[in-house]
Amino acid sequence: MTLPTVAASPEALQQLPTPARPRLDPADVVLPPGYRAEVVLAGLSMPCGMGVDDEGTVYVLEGGSTWPTRPHLPARILRLRPDGTLDTLGEEPLGGPRHIALRDGAAYVSAKGGHQARIVRYDLADGGVTTIVDGLPDGGWHEPGGPVFGPDGLMYFGQGSVSQNGVVLPQGYVVDLARHQRVHDVPGVDVTLTGNDVVTHDPTAPYPFYATTGAFKPFGVPAEPGEVVRGELRCSSGIWRAHPDGSGMELLAWGVRNPYGMVFAEDGELYVTDNDYEETGDRAIANDPDRVWRIDAARRPHGEVGTPAWYGFPDLCGDGLPVWHESHRPSRGRPAEQLIADPLPEWAGPAVWLEQPHSALCGLDVSRSDAFGMRGLLLVAEWGTLAPMNSPRAEDLDHGFRVVAVDPATGSAEPFMANRHPGPASAHGSGGIERPVDVKVAPDGSLYVLDFGVSTVDPSKHLSYGHTGVLWRVVRDGSGTAS
Repeated sequence: MTLPTVAASPEALQQLPTPARPRLDPADVVLPPGYRAEVVLAGLSMPCGMGVDDEGTVYVLEGGSTWPTRPHLPARILRLRPDGTLDTLGEEPLGGPRHIALRDGAAYVSAKGGHQARIVRYDLADGGVTTIVDGLPDGGWHEPGGPVFGPDGLMYFGQGSVSQNGVVLPQGYVVDLARHQRVHDVPGVDVTLTGNDVVTHDPTAPYPFYATTGAFKPFGVPAEPGEVVRGELRCSSGIWRAHPDGSGMELLAWGVRNPYGMVFAEDGELYVTDNDYEETGDRAIANDPDRVWRIDAARRPHGEVGTPAWYGFPDLCGDGLPVWHESHRPSRGRPAEQLIADPLPEWAGPAVWLEQPHSALCGLDVSRSDAFGMRGLLLVAEWGTLAPMNSPRAEDLDHGFRVVAVDPATGSAEPFMANRHPGPASAHGSGGIERPVDVKVAPDGSLYVLDFGVSTVDPSKHLSYGHTGVLWRVVRDGSGTAS
């Protein structure tokens, strides 16, 4: 279905009919010398991911009311063609589309799902829709990652943890308990539990009784010391690969808390973004850095990964230190205790790069263009903090809200796209960026940056506003023409 669009002049972008985000102004966006930004699409509703095909068609995935929001907004896959035509490829109403990969005449879309995430194949020629991967534990706090296709032609994808911090607790009430009362994390290998259960209030009961919950258990189900939980192929916090039809599924890694962004670099390495623990609730963890992992197991031939690599969830932070280490003791909430009994699985770190806590690393891509510059660097979208809801620390309030360029060879990074003042544009009344959620390099050498839109936070609630998302395009002067 073709959707109506209206051409907007720079003057019109200063008077948008959305009170939460009334203006857009590329002049308020700070870029390195020689680069400029422009607005391609405005009025998107909770966009979560995007893809660009070889002809320059841009696919944008709207999360819609699956965040949730009111009134109802559809969770759509939009398609912006080079001639400016905008239409809808499809909808994923159960949990909302998150990421898309274009290959061999098809669009491969990951969808958050209700209790389980999945990957759906859309045939671009006849419109046929086929679910090729299903049953990934979801219904909780975190998201699918990928799919992306590797140099070997295989499809790589991920799924984040169900719980916030390793145990299903009321602090994740909206997603973990109210809608999905029996969800829980699943390990990728057999683990023995310490029995360090968490006692907390029970928001599902008619009277505020206490409930005891263990690791890898539904809310209210305790674990016993020495209890063994069997690992499963379809675990949470996992990274997999499979053939394009979903067959031959192989678990490469687990313990990646929220593998939202995935990309293969020109050197063939698989890089994955991951988000830190929350400093809140009855298993609180402080000062955990966001990170970019390299998934070394992706180098191995298909079918030859025996024991999947472990990246730390639920017992290690991004810096490799235990969650109960003194440097990660919270100033708010109950300190975390060890969940998996010694010996812990061998850690697959260190990370390629560590970022400030609560920056919320999301989608990423690699510059492959000499015309655009920064070839070989990872361009990473930082959605931005949920403090003060997930951290009481004043220094965390403006972390994120930008795009950074990361050198995976040195572990260093520089800002690439940001506002003139730290934080989202709405915090300062500017027309700049709000919450970058994905980046994609286009065939013409330009860079698309997807901006989720206005999403406000206070100590007790988190609100996202429809029709405030934006698709930006960044061009290096002389490389390509404006859309």
